Amino acid sequence: MGYLKIDKLGPNGTIVNVQLDRPEMRNAFNTEMAKEILETFQDLAKSDARVVILSSTNSKAFCSGADLKERNGMTEEQWKEQHKLFEEAFYAIADLPQPSIAAVDGYAVAGGFEMALNCDFIIAADTATFGLAEAKRGIMPGCGATRLLPKRIGAHIAKEWICTGQMVSAEEANKAGLLNRLTTTDQLMEEAYILAGDMANNAPIAVQAIKQAIDLLNTMEESQAREQEIVFYNRCIDTEDRLEGVRAFVEKRPAKFVGR
Repeated sequence: MGYLKIDKLGPNGTIVNVQLDRPEMRNAFNTEMAKEILETFQDLAKSDARVVILSSTNSKAFCSGADLKERNGMTEEQWKEQHKLFEEAFYAIADLPQPSIAAVDGYAVAGGFEMALNCDFIIAADTATFGLAEAKRGIMPGCGATRLLPKRIGAHIAKEWICTGQMVSAEEANKAGLLNRLTTTDQLMEEAYILAGDMANNAPIAVQAIKQAIDLLNTMEESQAREQEIVFYNRCIDTEDRLEGVRAFVEKRPAKFVGR
């Protein structure tokens, strides 16, 4: 049984919408679902997709985290072994060369919140709820929250959310700076598609270089970052898309980028 639905959108299917589809469990991911996520995003990384949207077939839940019913009774070794798979699945999302957008409605809690954090952008409906309640279960987030949430909202707010395990409304999340867009359930996918389209219309080599540069350069010492920035820049120069972009500007027409 598959737990994902995949749709290709936009001209030539350049925008891919990956929908989590385990509604009876609020999209809680078990071992098989994690394997499917890993394989899907590994395949997308090698595809011609320009932007990937991660969403849910169920407006009541984006994802409620790991399936604790499956985990109940696991030995310590089994738990750790399963978590390695979860790590690989989440890293596949984060390491996607293409930009990724989490379109969130309903609950995005525990690993579900972390799944969204591993995307580049988060758009949420005003009915979305975020939370990291792992401390209430005797553990801590293990798929990126302590690394990624502080980058979006600051360390002091991230510590409060994670250490208290509090639930956070979409409005509060937006005020904290977590979201790129706050919208309604009815407009959620349209907003995600508009953002995806704005990026998919641009030169894919340039967009991917920008994503990688922003992710990497902020972790480097300044002189090293300056050198590496030009490496990314030069990737864009020797491309057909760079020539097309200049021609299109001179000829006052939309550019037709091919990813070469």
